[in-house]
Amino acid sequence: MPLVDVDTLLQKAEEGGYAVGAFNCNNMEIVQAIVAAAEAEKSPVIIQASQGAIKYAGLEYIVALVETAANTASVPVALHLDHGTDFEQVVKCIGKGFTSVMIDGSKYPLEENIAITKKAVEIASVLGVSVEAELGKIGGTEDDVTVLEKDAMFTDPEEAKIFVEQTGVKSLAVAIGTAHGQYKGKPELDFPRLQKIKELTKIPLVLHGSSGVADEDLKKAIELGIRKINIDTNIREAFVQGVREVVAKYPNEIDPRKILGPARERMTEVVREKIRIFGSNGKA
Repeated sequence: MPLVDVDTLLQKAEEGGYAVGAFNCNNMEIVQAIVAAAEAEKSPVIIQASQGAIKYAGLEYIVALVETAANTASVPVALHLDHGTDFEQVVKCIGKGFTSVMIDGSKYPLEENIAITKKAVEIASVLGVSVEAELGKIGGTEDDVTVLEKDAMFTDPEEAKIFVEQTGVKSLAVAIGTAHGQYKGKPELDFPRLQKIKELTKIPLVLHGSSGVADEDLKKAIELGIRKINIDTNIREAFVQGVREVVAKYPNEIDPRKILGPARERMTEVVREKIRIFGSNGKA
């Protein structure tokens, strides 16, 4: 089926009390793994590409891969730009067929973040493209977006209310204690803060840096209003583990298909597991 927009998926998730997984892609095998998992679990799914992924694979390649996957899938698939810090990149993705974009103005003061997000919403809404924004700074590194631990800050619930009212954004990424990349210890999520943000904004909320967060914490976050959960690091780990195992067992193997095939299978299993945790299985 054709690509769908993220707002539609998240509104259904809001009504059903579950979250939709947003999984980062960088190449064909990852896209195939994500869609295969969604098909197996009969789940809607969001495939997202970061600015780094676009730089690596090429914008046209990413769009073609995901559109091909969506057109042959029996479940709803959305294509989302993750952490669009470059406004021109956001506009370019909208023009090339992304059905959702994230405008990440979290590095700016509140007023400037509101202004840039409002502008993105105005442009995207004309084409029916969804917009996600971010308030607060999530620590860690995701491709070319790095926030040092000392610069990370939690989302202020009152600011979130003002932000949503003034921008018209339909989903908001919040900083409540997660971080991008691999965790060195167990993340402690601020659930009272999340609950307050949800009460004041009343829109679907997004959790970034979710790889490594305990299953029970993810489920509690969903109960409190998280409707989109981003997973990247866990997919990378599965990919690399699959490749390493083949190379270690067959060091003379030169067929990329025999090396990348098992990696694809490992990623598929990881995505299926996450989908079941998020509660979106059977919701396609």
